[in-house]
Amino acid sequence: MSPPDAQDAGAERAASVAGTADRALVAAARHSAGRTAAVLGCTLGAAAAALAEPAVLGHTLDLLLRGAPAGPTWTLLCAAVIAAEVALDAAAARLTGDVDGRSTGRLRRLGLARLLRAAPHHAARHAPGETAARLTAHATEAGKVPAAAAHAVAALLPPLGAVTALFLIDLWTALAFLVGVPFLVLLLRAFARDTHASIARYQQVQLETAGRLTEALAGARTIAAAGTVERERGRVLARLPELGTEGRRMWQVYGGTTARSAALMPMLLYAVLAVGGVRLAAGAIGVGELLAAVRYAGLAAGIGAVTGGLAAVVRGRSAARRTAALLTLPALAHGRAQLPQDGPGTLELRDVRVVRGAATVLHDISLVIPGGTTVAVVGRSGAGKTLFAAVAGRLTDPDAGRVLLDGVPLQELTAEALRRDVGYAFDRPVLLGDTVGGAIAFGAGRGPGPDAVRAAARAAGADAFVRRLPHGYGTALADAPMSGGEVQRLGLARAFCHAGRLLVLDDATSSLDTVTAREVERALAREIRPGTRIVVAHRLSSAARADLVVWLEDGRVRATGTHRELWRADPAYRAVFGADADEGTEPDTGRGTERDTGRDTEREAAR
Repeated sequence: MSPPDAQDAGAERAASVAGTADRALVAAARHSAGRTAAVLGCTLGAAAAALAEPAVLGHTLDLLLRGAPAGPTWTLLCAAVIAAEVALDAAAARLTGDVDGRSTGRLRRLGLARLLRAAPHHAARHAPGETAARLTAHATEAGKVPAAAAHAVAALLPPLGAVTALFLIDLWTALAFLVGVPFLVLLLRAFARDTHASIARYQQVQLETAGRLTEALAGARTIAAAGTVERERGRVLARLPELGTEGRRMWQVYGGTTARSAALMPMLLYAVLAVGGVRLAAGAIGVGELLAAVRYAGLAAGIGAVTGGLAAVVRGRSAARRTAALLTLPALAHGRAQLPQDGPGTLELRDVRVVRGAATVLHDISLVIPGGTTVAVVGRSGAGKTLFAAVAGRLTDPDAGRVLLDGVPLQELTAEALRRDVGYAFDRPVLLGDTVGGAIAFGAGRGPGPDAVRAAARAAGADAFVRRLPHGYGTALADAPMSGGEVQRLGLARAFCHAGRLLVLDDATSSLDTVTAREVERALAREIRPGTRIVVAHRLSSAARADLVVWLEDGRVRATGTHRELWRADPAYRAVFGADADEGTEPDTGRGTERDTGRDTEREAAR
């Protein structure tokens, strides 16, 4: 892509994110429409009371100066107007907190739902720290927009109403105020422009710093072992000065606007007071009207309230664009189809192609895997094995071609049908749930019972160490320190507990010792629900045990066949396993000791 094209694409993405952010804010406002309307009503009521106060106060003063009988009544009316303003302001503040919380929660749910519905490689576009910042701090700031917009709208009422009141009191006094209005408008415009640019830069630096911090926390042991603590601290904090600069710039913009308004407002008030004094001396207005005119001039020049509301909206919209970056992630759409009852698990890939960036990672793969077959996917690092496994179980969609399970395209299945019958186990599983037993039972559909959980743990070689934990399967995950191999066994147990007609094991035994790995392979063949297995294999033993081997090279299927056929036919296949091939490490066939078994199988493979 040429630089101009790249710039156009970047502008289009930015425009798309901005539009998505605005739509998300509208949706959040609708989610709390009643409360937002109540905020607007209370703020408008308070503004109306503030607007009525100078007129009522001025008229009351004139009545009291004349000794009119209605003076005490108007005094009570003044108190009522002031009390109404205070009460409505308090109610608006209470409702604002409620609207902010509901809107923030809505934005977070939208962002998290889209993040979880996206294919993992799309979700991985954003570093974990950045994602956390988008869903926490930025969503909180964005959630303030609906109420802030209501306050900003209400903040316009006193200045506009005050200008109207000035005209009703005295034309010349109003004209004296209007001389300064263009300066107020220019001040607001400059404030909005400068604040938006500064906030956008601040939030971007904040995101990048959060991402670096999360990376450092995740790699704390590696950093300590490498002795690079100071270097990492410098890397994480490298942009802290820039963050400080942008933060100070935001306050400078706000402070500069406040300072200029503080200089402009007294000048306007003095101008109104001077003209009003002349008009009072001429008998055109009374003392109460002069007091009201001065108060209305103060309301009309009340740029602080308008500026504060505008700043909150600008900050919130900028933050919403950060959160909305998650909303633009493409989701994995699902259909309405179901799998045929008692299907064997036949998997078919038809001309499957996967592109990442500008590179084709899987090239037009066509393959039929019979139901009930155990398939080992082998190849050197970077051959496309993990991506093949992701496409096979629809963790991602191919850019071309189709994947079918028992004749049904995976894209046409409902989400429930897909995850009920297609399971995964990974090399570095993440355990979710409150307890160890809950982590094994975690999955779609009805939760398995305690007996099923224990059976799956036994099949994965995890039951023995789980029973040694303080509360067995009821031990809280936080109180169960485990090695990488033990975590991997629990990940396998979770997959076994929910095994459907297709089970994908993506290097899921890499952290297990050889003996345990072979025990797991035996259990998978004998104790887990029968079905099709796709095993991303690095061990020679896994390939040798499989019914079929799919040999990938540079994203293409170089060959398929049994392990023995490929082993005999092509030295390059043997080279895939490196040291294992040299040492003759093969699975046992049920005869002899571990060492004897390896030698026997190697001799068989070499014949």
